Amino acid sequence: MSTKRDPWLGLARHTPARIALGRTGASLPTAEVLKFALAHAQARDAVHTPFDAAATADGVRALGFETLDVTSAAPARDIYLRRPDLGRRLSDESRTRLAARTDAPIDLALVVADGLSSAAVHAQAVPFLAALKPWIASEGWRTGPVVVAREARVALGDEVGQLLKARAVAVLIGERPGLSSPDSLGLYLTLNPQVGCNDAQRNCISNVRAEGLSHDAAAFKLAWLLKEAFRRSLTGVDLKDESDDFLVDGRPPLRLA
Repeated sequence: MSTKRDPWLGLARHTPARIALGRTGASLPTAEVLKFALAHAQARDAVHTPFDAAATADGVRALGFETLDVTSAAPARDIYLRRPDLGRRLSDESRTRLAARTDAPIDLALVVADGLSSAAVHAQAVPFLAALKPWIASEGWRTGPVVVAREARVALGDEVGQLLKARAVAVLIGERPGLSSPDSLGLYLTLNPQVGCNDAQRNCISNVRAEGLSHDAAAFKLAWLLKEAFRRSLTGVDLKDESDDFLVDGRPPLRLA
């Protein structure tokens, strides 16, 4: 008796998606059930693992950036998860400290935020900033202190950028963990940041991690988008990411076009 090979098995080698898992009777094999339970636990851990803001700031300063620690209006992780609105605004103390700064206006405010995966920030934020730094230098963009934010949502960057008098803000934030990606970093770029900006005004670069978009590729994409944002005076749904058209043999060029 001949048996047919499952055509899905060949595809399964090329993706972490849960396909061609097999079955035992009417159920999944025990090994696959255990793998799913492990992935679910890793995703939950990514959400609840405490953010090591001090170590993150140390790594950022080692790259030559100044840092500034802030917190959102959410006083604890459980409140942050239940009240997304509080994670979008600075705490009173953080707002007062930022408002008291007398720095000159800057081109780009950088915010490193824990978001929904501190594991992603611990693994990706510093290597990404290391890849982004040469693009900042080559374009001569003025940056302020890298703001390290706890219990933060993406929109917190709008208030930070407004207070730092930035032309644009880029928020590096831990993305909502998936069942195969608990350590994925997201990048959100907004021109003319101010309280009240909405998601349609932002550009998002997602899945920054070793198994997704590399740090070098993500840094080039953000730099390309930022340059175009300044040139065209817009971000969000009106600014399409065409950076892949400028890759050389699949790699970022040596300088922006």
